[in-house]
Amino acid sequence: MNFGFADEQLALAATVRDVLRAHCPPAALRSERRPAWEQLAALGFFGLLAPPESDGLGLGLADVLPALEETGRACLPGPVVETAVVAPYLLPDNPKLASGALCVAVLPPGQAYAPDADLADLLLVARDGGWRLVARESVRLEPRTGVDPCRPVFEVAFDESEELGGPAAPALRRATVATAAQLIGVARELLAVTVAYARVRTQFGAAIGSFQAVKHQLADVAVAVEFAAPLVHRAALSVDRAVGSADRDVSAAKAAAGEAAVLAARVALQVHGAIGYTEELDLRFWLARAWSLSSSYGTTAFHRERLRAAVMAGDLRRYP
Repeated sequence: MNFGFADEQLALAATVRDVLRAHCPPAALRSERRPAWEQLAALGFFGLLAPPESDGLGLGLADVLPALEETGRACLPGPVVETAVVAPYLLPDNPKLASGALCVAVLPPGQAYAPDADLADLLLVARDGGWRLVARESVRLEPRTGVDPCRPVFEVAFDESEELGGPAAPALRRATVATAAQLIGVARELLAVTVAYARVRTQFGAAIGSFQAVKHQLADVAVAVEFAAPLVHRAALSVDRAVGSADRDVSAAKAAAGEAAVLAARVALQVHGAIGYTEELDLRFWLARAWSLSSSYGTTAFHRERLRAAVMAGDLRRYP
């Protein structure tokens, strides 16, 4: 199967990358909750998956994977996946989605806290195998300590909610694949920053990037990322086309992407040394994002177990 992206898909990603470089630099992560959101909305980013009847483009999840990867590479704050991926699927008739005027947060099953719930106009809560829609006015939020300073988490309580029809699984598959794409972007950025640092940091009269032990660790990250990315691409196609192996493919993608990002974070921290822990270094934002997203929409252990169960049950189907 050829997982190469079309020129139009890559051009969209390049445009998103340019917007994020201009309006979501590392300095913005220290002072803004949603940098570049206004510019992305003007670009039509939040309407990419919305249906044409709601002024969206009606694209498939696979079409927007490179663009979602760029949001991970830039460490873009805010409920990106929830607003740009989950909301168009569950609320396709909402006219505010495509314009970016609506911000949505999600409380997935198995998670105690909802990230970025304080920014949301609407909260989607997965409960009893379905979804409940909660307006901002009905939500009570209690801040809780989280690992990612740009992705604060909240305990959620509410009195009134509206039940949405349909099962929770299809939207959760989309959110999981989109999060995996972001993890690939995070891992790529961590690798690029660490390679650049290894080229200029000297020890014993030589750049540390020339040491074999450092080369091997960076090569391990590069291999992990390049092996994980096609799994994410396949999972998006499986979700778009509703193939029978979708759950298995989604779990394979999320587990691989999460492991690649966590490995990239560990190696980045080891290569940078003690400075990697400091608040002054921008690296800490990408480290925290790798750790927080790797547990979002199911931990690596959860998805590995689901993948193991599918394979042991005889699900060895190949695409398509």
